Amino acid sequence: MSLTTLDPRTALVVVDLQNGVVGLPGAPFPTTEVVERNVRLTDAFRAAGLPVVLVRVSFAGDGADVVPGRTERGPRNATPPAGWDQIVDALAGHPEDIVVTKRNWSAFYGTDLDLHLRRRGITQVVVTGVATSIGVDSTARAAHEHGYHVTLATDAMTDLDAEAHRNSVERIFPRLGETGTTDDVLKLLAAL
Repeated sequence: MSLTTLDPRTALVVVDLQNGVVGLPGAPFPTTEVVERNVRLTDAFRAAGLPVVLVRVSFAGDGADVVPGRTERGPRNATPPAGWDQIVDALAGHPEDIVVTKRNWSAFYGTDLDLHLRRRGITQVVVTGVATSIGVDSTARAAHEHGYHVTLATDAMTDLDAEAHRNSVERIFPRLGETGTTDDVLKLLAAL
């Protein structure tokens, strides 16, 4: 469904735009473009007095809190480079933003994201970030399951695989909520 409205109490949820993720090649959009579009969105949400949630994935240095089970993640004792889990500088540094650290694909599972949103009376989320088919998709599904109106700015997200991005955008997201571009979201935000 195309983008029609934003609730007066909408939050922007930016998934995994952190140093270790944006250094990966994006498809179909380069991660540099995705960061630029998210800067436009975060600036507009902040100016409107609406919450910006910056989600990052991180694990303890010893890997003790890595999700158990058979996964493609690699060795449990591999140490990521220093600063890999820090929000990119272009988005960080705003004390009014909510920062959520997750250990799973979804920003909702095992975090206090839902509590932050409910305390602020949020009824809708605009979800962006990397990777479309993993963290963004999982977060959007959980937002839908939690009863939020879900909007996805499909040019403010990217994947490691263009086909995976396309599958989420064309097949999954229309079942969860509305989709549109960064400019579509900004127009509706300006009209609030």
